[in-house]
Amino acid sequence: MDEDAIREQISALMEEHRDLDDAITALQRAGTFDLLQVQRMKKRKLLLKDEISKLRNILVPDIIA
Repeated sequence: MDEDAIREQISALMEEHRDLDDAITALQRAGTFDLLQVQRMKKRKLLLKDEISKLRNILVPDIIA
């Protein structure tokens, strides 16, 4: 996977992460929401965050000097 493809994937994952955050906020503000659905969305957000971190580490490896 080349650097441009990784950057595009990071961008797409970040967008999905933001969309999930907005959806969770909207559900919670509505007052009547399915707690299980919100928990699943939060879990998905965490998975996305982990995937974003992995891809960023590929671009900029943590080198101990």
